Amino acid sequence: MKLTTRLKLSLGALALAAAAPMATAQAQTHGGTLRMIVQPEPPILIPALNQQAPTQFVAGKIYESLLTYSFDLKPQPGLAESWEVAPDGLAYTFHLRDGVKWHDGKPFTADDVVFSLSELLPKTHARARVILGRYLDKVEKVDDHTVTVRLKTPFPAFILMFEPGFAPMMPKHIYAGTDYMKNPANQKPVGTGPFMFQEWKRGEYIKLVRNPNYWKKGQPYLDGLVFNVIPDSASRAVAFERGSVDVLRGGDVDNVDVKRLRALPNVEYTTQGWEMFSPQAYLMFNMRTPPLDNVKVRQAVMAALNRKLIVNNIFFGLGKVATSPFVTTEMFYDKNMPPIDFDMKKARALIKESGIDPGAYTLRFLSFPYGSTWDRLGEYVKQSMEQLGFNINMEATDAGGWASRTGNWDFDLTLNYTYQYGDPALGVQRLYAAANMVKGSPFANVQGYNNPEADKLWTEAASEVDPAKRQALYTKIQTMLVNDVANGFLVDMEFPTLYRGNIKNLVQTAIGLNETFSDVYIQK
Repeated sequence: MKLTTRLKLSLGALALAAAAPMATAQAQTHGGTLRMIVQPEPPILIPALNQQAPTQFVAGKIYESLLTYSFDLKPQPGLAESWEVAPDGLAYTFHLRDGVKWHDGKPFTADDVVFSLSELLPKTHARARVILGRYLDKVEKVDDHTVTVRLKTPFPAFILMFEPGFAPMMPKHIYAGTDYMKNPANQKPVGTGPFMFQEWKRGEYIKLVRNPNYWKKGQPYLDGLVFNVIPDSASRAVAFERGSVDVLRGGDVDNVDVKRLRALPNVEYTTQGWEMFSPQAYLMFNMRTPPLDNVKVRQAVMAALNRKLIVNNIFFGLGKVATSPFVTTEMFYDKNMPPIDFDMKKARALIKESGIDPGAYTLRFLSFPYGSTWDRLGEYVKQSMEQLGFNINMEATDAGGWASRTGNWDFDLTLNYTYQYGDPALGVQRLYAAANMVKGSPFANVQGYNNPEADKLWTEAASEVDPAKRQALYTKIQTMLVNDVANGFLVDMEFPTLYRGNIKNLVQTAIGLNETFSDVYIQK
């Protein structure tokens, strides 16, 4: 495939950028075990089958994808050492690294890429399924180390989907011809990453060990990784304070503790590493359930929620009030959305306009089991809705139960936060398009929002190559979503990472702690 001169120069620059860290990294310290926290405990460690945040965090060290991304969302080499995009945007050719092996010793080849993109992920991965089903024409093996992906129509966001949580490469020799969900390898993951699965003691820890045959010469530097399961937020803060864990990921501790822990000696702090994800917290209304199918009711609930209070007193300043279902860092975010202000008088008037009697309803509020911040947020939402006259029944569950019930629409209300993945065609459209109203994942259109006009605009915007025209289309979409209260968008979240000062190279890309950790080391 012929490249433009500009693209050739771009790829050359990427190659130099990728080579530079590896050249200097050989002198770094080897050895040691990095101790972290995973919470809540993931249901599985296979990112192709489960995309919850804890799964992505741990599995990002076991599985890899074709690319990774710089802080400004520029693609960087991963399992693909270079790539080309056709001038018409309909073909992407990836040149795979030679000498990469799966943890069981089998070679990683183009066959694995073809299998992952054309067979496994379209059936198992909630986000990838939507993109691949709509845009993928075919995946062609050129030779053992070259793959060409052909699209039906242009899709500018396509190049952003090749990180391990979105498009993990899976071993064909293990999964082909099997029941993917019941494959025995799901209990002992086999990837290409720098760390291999060692042990999982449920309720206590997950241990990964150094891959001695990793394709990056001399890496990883660490001997192993331990992900401790510590259910209580206060106990997680104490573990870091006492030195029994080295890293705190966003959400590991209550936001109220972040300032105190950040001030400890030899503690580093950063909010980088979330550029790809741009998480947003929101309240989900099951619109199949009266009275939540009534837009006036949803508007009333939003007016009854003091979102400034939520940011300042529940999230302790780590975030900002959401003004759109697009976070402020998302491409094509429009700041000129109709405002939703806290106004209980207006909320009660909207309930009256809706024509419903709130006291006639008892709504099931499924808890979001991701820590005390979410517990407090749930309690605040409950109290606010009770002030409008609703009866609210809180229903507790664990992470697996929440994912199952939400994915199967077995709730009236619940909280959630989702990643937006840089481009709305990747991370936002999936939450509102009627075509993604499918059971099985909590990260689809599980609330049942159905707007044919918006669906048409989503399709047009995703394939439009002119940025100005895309912006105009996405502005129309955002206005519709805000007016319809397609979700109760609350907070554009900010996640901090705290870690010991002697841990180096911890956060280096836009996927942050979901990275492989191949060049992370502990300075002695």
